[in-house]
Amino acid sequence: MILAGGKGGLPHGTAIIVMGLGGAPLGRRVRDLLPGAELFGPRGRIADWDQSYERVVPLLGDLFAAGRPIVGLCASGILIRAVAPLLVNKQVEPPVVALAEDGSVAVPLLGGHHGANALARVLAEALGCVAAITTAGDLRLGFALDEPPPGWRIATPDRVKPVTAALLAGEPVMLVEEAARADWLRAGTVSWDPEPHPLIAGAMGPTLSRNAGAGLRIVVTDRRAVEDENALVFHPPVLALGIGCERGVAAEEVAALAQDTLAEAGLAAGAVAAIVSIDLKADEVAIHAFASALGVPARFFPAARLLEETDRLTIRSEAAFRATGCWGVAEGAALAAAGSDGVLVAPRRQSRRATCAIARAATPIDAGAIGRARGRLAIVGTGPGNPAWRTPETTALLAAAGEIVGYRLYLDLLGNTIAGKRRHDGAIGEEAARAMLALDLAAEGKLVALVSSGDPGIYGLAALVFELIEREQRRDWSAVEIVVAPGISAMHAAAARVGAPLGHDFCAISLSDLLTPWPAIRARLEAAASADFVVALYNPRSVRRSGNLAEAANLLLRHRPPETPCIIARNLGRAGETIEILPLASLAGSASADMLSIVLVGSSRTRLVPGEKPRVYTPRGYFDEPPL
Repeated sequence: MILAGGKGGLPHGTAIIVMGLGGAPLGRRVRDLLPGAELFGPRGRIADWDQSYERVVPLLGDLFAAGRPIVGLCASGILIRAVAPLLVNKQVEPPVVALAEDGSVAVPLLGGHHGANALARVLAEALGCVAAITTAGDLRLGFALDEPPPGWRIATPDRVKPVTAALLAGEPVMLVEEAARADWLRAGTVSWDPEPHPLIAGAMGPTLSRNAGAGLRIVVTDRRAVEDENALVFHPPVLALGIGCERGVAAEEVAALAQDTLAEAGLAAGAVAAIVSIDLKADEVAIHAFASALGVPARFFPAARLLEETDRLTIRSEAAFRATGCWGVAEGAALAAAGSDGVLVAPRRQSRRATCAIARAATPIDAGAIGRARGRLAIVGTGPGNPAWRTPETTALLAAAGEIVGYRLYLDLLGNTIAGKRRHDGAIGEEAARAMLALDLAAEGKLVALVSSGDPGIYGLAALVFELIEREQRRDWSAVEIVVAPGISAMHAAAARVGAPLGHDFCAISLSDLLTPWPAIRARLEAAASADFVVALYNPRSVRRSGNLAEAANLLLRHRPPETPCIIARNLGRAGETIEILPLASLAGSASADMLSIVLVGSSRTRLVPGEKPRVYTPRGYFDEPPL
């Protein structure tokens, strides 16, 4: 589900579906309300759609399967029938909201506790309509026990239903707050009885009590084990687990030391808010591996901040001071994260190459507000430009990123997908500067998306990023998490438009000699031609390189028939798209290819099937009658 980057906890990247032109005005209003939302409308009806569709039911199924939050301006039944065959696990299903076409009512159909109720309430407030919330907990209690605040963990999920049922039945439930106040429970519509006296079931409605005689209990604790079969146990995020280690320590050693430290102190891993260390360790694989295993963030502090905790350390290490500039990494980081009111609950423990300590905060820790995160650079491929060709992974990474870097045209094509994000765009030819900027932003602990058209690993920005990291050897860049998300390449998109010209062995060759000498390009063309590959020619012609395509065509013509089908595809997936099929003999003299085009040259076996819409394909084999 796409949740990152939303306003007020709203999911990001909501798909808004309208059925016709009549729903367009309301759809646009809803799109403007929600972060990163996209408006889908029927193809053939000209309106301000971000994306269009042929048939709505398959579209809804695809969006739901991809985890996209959905607001449908339509009857509830349409949404229900579309997603019903896909319902498997309510814990991972995205929110689905039906909004009446007249804007009179918003109905959360699925994912009420995962964003749908919040979506419905926002729509109701903005449109002046009714949010038809039907989940009992939200209606009568003012909270959902299976949806605690961020960072809180449910240790006994099987007790959620009986405790909720008891509260709804008016039975008293005992609230035990050991490690933190559960203010999110107190803020609901449930009565809070602070006095330890018996209550008459039902007399006060749903009631949380300190009454020791209550049969069921809600226990808020950071203890490792709670021996009470009647207790719904929550672990609040109050523990900061500090790690210090030698460079390149094994992940298994750090994990074992941390788990032993928790066990010895009797503390629950579910109450850990973050794994913390010094910023020199921001690139340490073992720290990130353990944080990932616990499902919590890793945060890092500068040595100067840890030095402020010197008086609270149990041990001052000369070795640590020489290596880092502070007297203790594990204890110092844990105490810095826990704040001035925090206390050390598990002093420094040491393995052969690592140290660990745990501090408890007086109130739940907001991991996003302490230290600095490890930055992440997502190098994303957006395909040729058509939003329908963008992968769900790319959409999710764009939604999560706060900083978007890319060529101006490619960012413009993303439209509302990156609305509200900090945008860094530039002209063509500035690829190295953009890649360096993206790395710098990620090194500051930010979530960054570097946008490449097509697939970022095919003549794209991914290779440039890794080249810069290797060449510059900057420690801050090496600490950045790098994610590469594939996109639909130009050659795949062009092939799909005309049939299946890449049905047998093929290769891709760029005709740009800005980075590759022309003799090397010519040698590759010769090899591909003699080996009878289908050839995808990238960067076929520019103002400065007007003759390269003609030379390539003449070279290929020496190895395959003059009638060999070729395709020139321009502006794929964008306004002004053109597809031209021509024989290889005419390719050298064609003037239609440019830097917005890709050229596909068939092999000696590639076929052209005439018709109202001609098709080009390459058979799967070289036998006259290959097996079907």
